[in-house]
Amino acid sequence: MEDFFKVGIITSTHGLRGEVKVYPTTDDVKRFKRLKKVTLDTGRAQTSGTELEIESVKFFKQFAILKFKGIDSIEDVEKYRKAFLMVPRSDAVRLRKDEYFIADLIGLAVRDEDGTEIGTLKDVMETGANDVYVIALADGRELLLPAIRQCVLEVDVEAGFIRIHILDGLLDGA
Repeated sequence: MEDFFKVGIITSTHGLRGEVKVYPTTDDVKRFKRLKKVTLDTGRAQTSGTELEIESVKFFKQFAILKFKGIDSIEDVEKYRKAFLMVPRSDAVRLRKDEYFIADLIGLAVRDEDGTEIGTLKDVMETGANDVYVIALADGRELLLPAIRQCVLEVDVEAGFIRIHILDGLLDGA
């Protein structure tokens, strides 16, 4: 299981006083109001893992505008462009019953109704109506399975598998 979750990516600077525009990778952009700090993942060893304290949060369209404590100029914050903002699992939002973090689902074994392993969960596509699980089948094909009760019978993150029912016709185009 993942220890840290991506909650956003810094897309650009905002203004001259060290603010950044953040594209949220979380379901609820308003969650930034409740965050006190984030950890940077820049992909570069010297800056990855840097913890930043959030001083203020504003919203503009689908973006969050963040100001970090101690970063007061555009020059100071420019180096963080394209960095992911991470939070530890302990600061993640609380999930309701039958809700899962996508990061915990990716890589799980996928089993059919009989318990036979048929592939691996490769990705989760978020659509308007319901999520769609992208399953890499053992025979090299890919299955797009709607994440609905009729198809997803059981999810056991601890045991590392998802048990599914494949509706008629779903494998025809795979």
